[in-house]
Amino acid sequence: MIDQHTVDKIIAAADIVDVVKEFVTLRKRGVNYIGLCPFHNEKTPSFIVNQSKGIFKCFGCGKGGNVVNFIMEHERLNYVEALRFLAKKYNIEIEEKEATPEELEKRNERESLMVINSYAQRYFSDILHKHSDGKTIAMAYFRERGFKDHIIEKFQLGYCLDQRDAFTQSALRDGYKLDYLIKTGLTIKRDDGTTFDRFAGRVMFPIHSISGRVIGFGGRVLKTDKKVAKYLNSPESEVYHKSEVLYGIYHAKKSIVQENKCFLVEGYTDVISLHQTGIENVVASSGTSLTQDQIKLIKRFTPNVTILYDGDAAGIKASLRGIDMILEEALNVQVVLMPVGEDPDSYAQTHSASEVLDYIRQNETDFIKFKTRLLLGEAQNDPVKRANLITDIVRSISVIPDQVIRAVYIKECAKLMDIGEDVLYSEVGKQRRSRMEQLLQHEKNESVRVHDSTKIPAYVSGIVCEEQEKEIVKFLLNYGDQVLYSQKLEDGISEINITVAQFIIEEILNDDLEFQNLTYRKLFDEYIKFMKYNADMDNRYFTNHMDTDISRLAVDLLTEKYTLSRIWEKHNADVSDGKYFLQNAIPRAIQVYKSKVLKMAIKNINNELSKLSADQVEETNQLLLRLRELNELMNRMSKDLDRVIL
Repeated sequence: MIDQHTVDKIIAAADIVDVVKEFVTLRKRGVNYIGLCPFHNEKTPSFIVNQSKGIFKCFGCGKGGNVVNFIMEHERLNYVEALRFLAKKYNIEIEEKEATPEELEKRNERESLMVINSYAQRYFSDILHKHSDGKTIAMAYFRERGFKDHIIEKFQLGYCLDQRDAFTQSALRDGYKLDYLIKTGLTIKRDDGTTFDRFAGRVMFPIHSISGRVIGFGGRVLKTDKKVAKYLNSPESEVYHKSEVLYGIYHAKKSIVQENKCFLVEGYTDVISLHQTGIENVVASSGTSLTQDQIKLIKRFTPNVTILYDGDAAGIKASLRGIDMILEEALNVQVVLMPVGEDPDSYAQTHSASEVLDYIRQNETDFIKFKTRLLLGEAQNDPVKRANLITDIVRSISVIPDQVIRAVYIKECAKLMDIGEDVLYSEVGKQRRSRMEQLLQHEKNESVRVHDSTKIPAYVSGIVCEEQEKEIVKFLLNYGDQVLYSQKLEDGISEINITVAQFIIEEILNDDLEFQNLTYRKLFDEYIKFMKYNADMDNRYFTNHMDTDISRLAVDLLTEKYTLSRIWEKHNADVSDGKYFLQNAIPRAIQVYKSKVLKMAIKNINNELSKLSADQVEETNQLLLRLRELNELMNRMSKDLDRVIL
């Protein structure tokens, strides 16, 4: 990891105008520089760079940030990679902790494994093109699959001879160490000391890192022996971690960005055939369950994922739970079922790119709807199975970060499953609250309730109160680690300190409230995660966060002078009063927020009532019941606003 001193040194040295000029033609205009935005197509310049502040902003597409953010966005690098990019430009040596002899040995070993994998790829390709067995056996297989020369070269396909240790002996003759051959998994050593090639008799599919280096292999056997696995992958090593890799990502990343969509398939040949037909924004999970690291890898390039399933795939249901992780990462997930008897490979072999894309567009279904219909068909009229189905669907909906999207899915699922929206809202709320409480290790503090406020009903959602959301997040960031008050435990002797952060988070989670401003919500969620793993609050974690939305907001809120919310200025609170000010201001800010939410919810219900006709009796009664409940809550909260909550 790059130490903070080096990070500060890189940021201080990097002149944003100097950096941006390498990619954008800029001209001086007053205190700023202006040019055409590199992130979207425009004819009139709206891209501004301010040298003194070290920031850029496009008033067309909205992108903005500091010099690191610019490199991250333009070069599609992560935070550390962008820092390394700038360090190289300004000849700054990356000062990391001094490597121990063991670490140096490990680093050298890693590079040696990379070199051997590169050698192996060249060897397998040479066998395919030059050896008689490669041309008559392996090349015949690739031709049968419909692969053309240019695609075989592009993916560096090859063949490992069906001989015990032909590859191993060739590598040893060329000076490569047996120990490293074994560590890559290319060679296997028996207990008696003899060796053999792991991939003997298999056609070879090199697996590339995101930068294009060969880190492992997949091999397909050509014999029809049921005792032998059809596909075999390289084992885990210093350079190959299956859970962090997507097959084809190196060849697909540029197209994924251009199309703003990633097609996710299962196997190597699916990827290759789609590339051959002209569709390049496609990667494969290589037959393994999706992992968090693989999803984050896709997210670096696009928020949109379409999963292509085989038309007769029996394992769809088994893979559904893993896909919940995609939803949790706030990606937009669509599902396409290929025609019966077809997979992406076979379909691409017999159709043009436009025909494949047309089929996908016409058959894309959002993941939640697909899952509901799939499981509903199994449940039919069995009440127990239907109950399990509802729990399963609720689990998927609850992981979606965006509240508006969750609300849309709840409405759709309520129709599909013939169940009240209130029930689904309540269950989703329980799931999300449980997840957050686990993050906070909430069970350790069960005996302490910060505030027994009246709970806002679960059906109140999607209310925009941006001013109040900002005020709460600002309190959290500026004063989160300060003690708000102390509370005695049940023994009447022991005390526990309640911090500003604990109070705010407890209040928000208790009412299943969620900020509608995405950036405020991200910082709030990140704060909770930070609290779980860190005893002491350090705002540099947020100001230097690799998520540019979080870092920009943190800088704004930490440097902006505190101003009283207009809605309770009349109470003459004094910002300089320290702890007394916080004891008044924090609870009041929470109550103002909740009060605003209720007011908007009441207004929305009145609007809905005005649109109903006289014969819609049931709908009218339901809304009237909700209206009465919200008015009662509003009256209680109005009284709370006139006194100190604590």
